Amino acid sequence: LLIHNEAYKAEYVYISWLARCYVMNGNPRSAWELYLKMTSSNESFNLLQLIANDCYRMGHFLFAAKAFDVLERLDADPEYWEGKRGACVGVFQQVIAGKASRDDLQDVLTMIRNTSNPQVEYIVRIIKKWCKENNVKIT
Repeated sequence: LLIHNEAYKAEYVYISWLARCYVMNGNPRSAWELYLKMTSSNESFNLLQLIANDCYRMGHFLFAAKAFDVLERLDADPEYWEGKRGACVGVFQQVIAGKASRDDLQDVLTMIRNTSNPQVEYIVRIIKKWCKENNVKIT
């Protein structure tokens, strides 16, 4: 990147737009890494919301699920569970379609089990059944 001034690089506006650019250009992992480098603050929470929603919108469901998982742990807002549930199912759908790694299902199961919602067992059962039928090893 052409920005060399460290003061600019540390500003939330720069970081949030950079994260958005990463997500919109198919590089959600870099956006996630920007979040991981931040210290806990309102800005990091806002960046997490931006990453969760933009990743979901762009179909980067694994990183959307990761972001919604953290948001759900920080705030009990039911919208975060709904986002996480949708993103986890999106990852599952991408795995079935051959557009995501089967290894991602283990991450999805770990994240979804962190939630105390009656829908969790149904989703876990469906994913486990598919894995068994398709010889995918999960724990």
